[in-house]
Amino acid sequence: MDIEQLRLHISSDDPAIGLRASLALHRLAERVEANHVAAAREKGWSWQQIGDALGITRQSVHTKYNKESS
Repeated sequence: MDIEQLRLHISSDDPAIGLRASLALHRLAERVEANHVAAAREKGWSWQQIGDALGITRQSVHTKYNKESS
């Protein structure tokens, strides 16, 4: 789904279309966040700094993104 389709689907009166658009946005946001967490770690950011930037605890972000905990 491209951005224009997503924009149209988000404002749809059809709940099925709106919910699919919501899911697409959620998945996109997860990918964007994961990419930026990885970039921050590559630049030497601590889990605390990343957690602070995301508004969550360092433990939460570490648990979610630390490859060694997978």
